[in-house]
Amino acid sequence: MKLISWNVNGLRACMNKGFMNFLKESNADIFCVQETKMQPEQADFIMEGYEQYWNSAERKGYSGTAVFTKVPPFSVQYGIGIDEHDHEGRVITLEFEKFFLVNVYTPNSQRDLARLNYRMKWEDDFRDYLIELDAVKPVVVCGDMNVAHQEIDLKNPKTNRKNAGFTDEERGRMSKLLENGFLDSFRFFYPDKTECYSWWSYMFHAREKNAGWRIDYFIVSKALQDKLLDSVIYPEIMGSDHCPVGLMLKDE
Repeated sequence: MKLISWNVNGLRACMNKGFMNFLKESNADIFCVQETKMQPEQADFIMEGYEQYWNSAERKGYSGTAVFTKVPPFSVQYGIGIDEHDHEGRVITLEFEKFFLVNVYTPNSQRDLARLNYRMKWEDDFRDYLIELDAVKPVVVCGDMNVAHQEIDLKNPKTNRKNAGFTDEERGRMSKLLENGFLDSFRFFYPDKTECYSWWSYMFHAREKNAGWRIDYFIVSKALQDKLLDSVIYPEIMGSDHCPVGLMLKDE
């Protein structure tokens, strides 16, 4: 089974920059999108063979997630069941036979860490949500989690130490999630691989110089460890300031 996750930074814009080509070429069984920045009725997406599930923010042109799947889910849940968190279209959960898939767009702590306190509340509540799911069946979490966990996960760790996405608080919450029965699939396969990033600033030719951050993940329950085949990053795929990431799982 092949799963893809991509923060498209506006799906309608990305549709004009090769989104459909990559969707078709990837031949993913499940394709997750973050930062759709749209309501589903704002455009017609004909994606042959895929069922579509959308969770759009109440605020127009902001946030939002979507899942396109060839495998019909048993059930679908939008949000995490906490009103404080469920107005920005940040989470879709699909239940399949052998696992839950959680597509997430984690809130950014913003410039000057204006939203860091809210982010910490989100992290704790989202972790509790995942732990509850994991008690029922294994979980695959994918999406833009807006944190570079280790120094190896961004080009310039020293100068970014107190910036959004690389604060001690955010990194600590990722560590705590992994301590509660989950693993970072990319680091499971490639613990020491450097210069592997999934997001680059539009400024200073950052992508051209590969001065990036790895903030897009497939986090999985440790119970799925034996099912993992590979975890990949597609830096050559353009169309957004993020590139897609992928996970391959054994079907049996």
